Amino acid sequence: MLKRLPILCAALLALAACSHDSDTGSTPTAPTASSTAAAAPAGNTAPVASDGGTPASAASAPASATTAAAATPATSEITPPAPPAEPFVDTGKWIEGKHYFRIEPAQPKATSTDKIEVTEVFSYGCPACNQFHPVVEKLAASLPANAVMAYLPASFIPQENWPMLQRAWFTAKALGVAKQGNDAMYQAVWKTNELSAMNPAGTGLKPRDALPTIADAAKVYAKYGVDPKEFVAVADSFSINTQMKRADDLVKGYGVTGTPTLVVDGKYRFTPNTAGGYPQTIELAKWLVAKEAAGK
Repeated sequence: MLKRLPILCAALLALAACSHDSDTGSTPTAPTASSTAAAAPAGNTAPVASDGGTPASAASAPASATTAAAATPATSEITPPAPPAEPFVDTGKWIEGKHYFRIEPAQPKATSTDKIEVTEVFSYGCPACNQFHPVVEKLAASLPANAVMAYLPASFIPQENWPMLQRAWFTAKALGVAKQGNDAMYQAVWKTNELSAMNPAGTGLKPRDALPTIADAAKVYAKYGVDPKEFVAVADSFSINTQMKRADDLVKGYGVTGTPTLVVDGKYRFTPNTAGGYPQTIELAKWLVAKEAAGK
């Protein structure tokens, strides 16, 4: 695939895809307000599209019980019950090859769940993912009890620091603070700019040696009780390196060429663009969950 010039990723925010995406479809309708959404500055660079691949075997991350316990705040909130599973009904509305795409051969799930997995392939450095973030949260809350939301960080735009952001996510997951720090990471890139790949003037990308580091990301997660030194140490571990390699292999195996992309059970792939909009993205994801549950 051809390498695109800087600015394209930001320009493609209107199409809700942070890369060259070969899937076709209509332009999605943006969500209303978002606590994390921000206008994407010019200067981003689109990646070379990922081609096929074979996922590597999974590896579980080392966790620090002490840090995880300290980082997880006590809460009296009660998780609402999951919505009931919807019966599978094929009205012809969703067309394979147009709205969603079959992954052949089917690939492993991103996690070890026994439930039907809906995975968002994303990056904190992707402006379209930042805009899509509230929709993903709504989708996760709307999934039935037989399905679960999962997240797979991509790394295919190194010039925009995606590998570091991927490493930060897996480290936070190992330390039990990935969920708590999710909003804060988007804000650190797109609101406060402490993890932004853009130069202070907003006119282009920072040089590679000036990009935010894993130590900078550790400061964000320190707000949730994580020792920054421990965060950096875990980030540099063999387990995190293995998980990052597997994530890259899965992204290729799923045929993902842009973010955000949703993958259902390692079998189906679609984007907000191919679904026809953000509301349709939720509808299609739940329909594919019902399809998978029915064995169709």
